[in-house]
Amino acid sequence: MESQSSLVYLDKDIHYLNCAAKSPLLKSGERAMIEAMEREKQLHLRNSDDFFERPEHVRKLFANLVECRPSQVAFMPAVSYGLSSVLNNITPGRGQHAITVTSEFPSDYLGIRAWCDKHDSELKVVGSDQSLDLMGSDWNARILEAISEDTAVVVLSAIHWMHGMRFDLKQIGARCREVGAVFLVDGTQAVGAMSMNVHEFQIDALFCAGYKWLFGPYSLGCMYIGERFNDGKPIEESWMNRTNSRNFASLTNYGMEYMPDAGRYNVGETSHFLLMPMLSAGLEQVTAWGPDEIQAYCAALNKPLYDLLDEKGWPRVEEAYCSHHLFGLKMPDGISIDAMKSKLEEKNVYVSQRGESLRVSVHAFNTEADIELLMDALNSDT
Repeated sequence: MESQSSLVYLDKDIHYLNCAAKSPLLKSGERAMIEAMEREKQLHLRNSDDFFERPEHVRKLFANLVECRPSQVAFMPAVSYGLSSVLNNITPGRGQHAITVTSEFPSDYLGIRAWCDKHDSELKVVGSDQSLDLMGSDWNARILEAISEDTAVVVLSAIHWMHGMRFDLKQIGARCREVGAVFLVDGTQAVGAMSMNVHEFQIDALFCAGYKWLFGPYSLGCMYIGERFNDGKPIEESWMNRTNSRNFASLTNYGMEYMPDAGRYNVGETSHFLLMPMLSAGLEQVTAWGPDEIQAYCAALNKPLYDLLDEKGWPRVEEAYCSHHLFGLKMPDGISIDAMKSKLEEKNVYVSQRGESLRVSVHAFNTEADIELLMDALNSDT
């Protein structure tokens, strides 16, 4: 794969290493939005099928990315909505606890924290060994050790949103299944940029915001909700989630039967006539690129940077647990994160500060020049 920079809107003088914050606008996404707005000028041409056909197409695209049936995909406005939708259908046994990880994304932590408070359950937060130079295997081992028959639910991200360390979803999912714990995963920083298989990892529900690695809009994302929740109760009672919703003439018959599988969990106004076309364009492009190809491109792009970090002895994630599209740069003693970020911005290099690290997140639209400028800044201060 060669750089795909021609497919997005980025000024040639801007070196955007911040896709984990927000993906740049795809040109195909812009076209999809413009076409959608043009259709708003001709509302007399809209029919009942228009409310459902685009969402069905997007369901299929997302299902293909995470290896599930389209009927198990639902739409959400944010991960917090999706997580609450599922947590509302989980009741712990006496004395059971929940597990998450240190410095988890706020929506995930706050969601499981509220669930624990509601059920008077303990929340166990599993951290890494801060004395280790390399992070990865130890942290995953600690998570596996913490999961027991007293664990009701495990909530974590597929990769850590601050520094990109991969959690071993296959082992964690197997351990959850062994003890009967529910396994909930925030896939926002992983799905689209790396492979995901909800069945292989035995994930019970997976939540993905649309505006990062799926190249979609803000306020619309996708979630996989597994079969164990097919008979659950959704947050809201949308008419669109009923089996008679396509027959507009009979809506006031008030059908009580939900759409099959995860259909009951869709956020209201699912059609999203302006946002859904942009999410569709994003998923189509991500599918065309291929998550494995994106990872391979990012790995090759970052190789000189990895070599520099190793040469300087800077800490980083173990290779087996590294995400090549997102990683953290932890500054050595004596180097200010704020000063380094400012220096990078002077060179039009844009990253994020997350916790104690500068978070670098690359994609197929990035080039060798982007990484070289980052390396120049790191070299100038060490």
